[in-house]
Amino acid sequence: MAGRSRTPRRRGAQRPPHVVIATRLYAPEPVAAAFRLEALVLALERAGAEVTVLTSTVPGAGAARSRSRRVSRWPVRRDAQGQVRGYLSYLSFDVPLALRLLLQRRMDALVIEPPPTTGLVGMVAAALRRVPYTFYAADVWSDATDSVEGVPTAVRSLVRWAETTVWRRAARVLTISPGVQHRLEELIGARDSLVMVGNGIDTETFTERGPDGDEEGPYFVYAGTVSEWQGAEVFLDAFATVRRDHPTARLLFFSEGSGRDALEARARAEGLEGIEFRAKIPAAQVAAQLRGAVAGLSSITPGQGYEFALPTKIYAATATGTPVIHAGEGAAHDRIRDHGLGWACDHDAAQVAAAMDRALRGDGRPAAAAVRQWTVENASLAGCAARGAEAILQTLPGRR
Repeated sequence: MAGRSRTPRRRGAQRPPHVVIATRLYAPEPVAAAFRLEALVLALERAGAEVTVLTSTVPGAGAARSRSRRVSRWPVRRDAQGQVRGYLSYLSFDVPLALRLLLQRRMDALVIEPPPTTGLVGMVAAALRRVPYTFYAADVWSDATDSVEGVPTAVRSLVRWAETTVWRRAARVLTISPGVQHRLEELIGARDSLVMVGNGIDTETFTERGPDGDEEGPYFVYAGTVSEWQGAEVFLDAFATVRRDHPTARLLFFSEGSGRDALEARARAEGLEGIEFRAKIPAAQVAAQLRGAVAGLSSITPGQGYEFALPTKIYAATATGTPVIHAGEGAAHDRIRDHGLGWACDHDAAQVAAAMDRALRGDGRPAAAAVRQWTVENASLAGCAARGAEAILQTLPGRR
């Protein structure tokens, strides 16, 4: 456990509120949820709270460091890609978490991250400890489950019940976009407990300043999760066409997720050249790769109910001044088109290939400074975290 928080307190003064955050993923893991939670912790500390993070151990020597001062880690089951994903992995975190929450020193508020099983554990622990809890709804897991083939109906129903139950009983539910907010309202009705705080990127790590990826030739970067609802296979189909006119171009994946291995196997089986699947790397290195890229890539599979999503990988690219090619309809498509952040097209290989070709030729490329400035003003993770911290502290007795 990291050193104890040293929030100053005068003799006889009221103690600062103690907020506990339960999350299976936390910094320095190079995933969006980990950065989002670290930013929230720092915002809570700036607001005068003491914060304890209950999370998992991170693979790798010396990896368990973060900017937060009180972080308690517990070993969990990870898959072959090092991800805490799947029922057994979730249980390996959730079961010990129940005891960790019950044995935790006096706390005033609890914050819980997905999956819904963690939400249920936190909901029960909060009731037993008689404290309000906040659920950070960065995603709608039950919708994602519906998009995966082969999931039994009973499991789909259970995930939906768990998620909506946790939302209904929460003192606050933080949502990351108007689309996610609207989807929750469709599922549980409009209520004051739903607070849209937005989503963003650490604009101090993902910046236009610093070295680039030191790669040879022009390249595209897909950085982030690969799963059924992202539909990243469209980039393989498109890139196969693009390489005919741009033989030195490359497509780099810095990815994890349920679809990564299948995507790599397909590229290998079809002999697609110029496509590389690389290991997960720290955020600062992702930023460097994006700085040197022709464009970042983002996609959402149509027809699966995920058109409301705004992938963080969009902001990771634009914060470095690099434009984005987005394949798919919905909120992300509209945001990139309306604010001149790159090239927005349908989830169609021919359209994506045309966008890649335009990017390589510099046709319609937005100015790096303008792309960066928009991100700082509209998608700063620090600003989103400050709004989240305010909403959480408002659940404390005497502050409502």
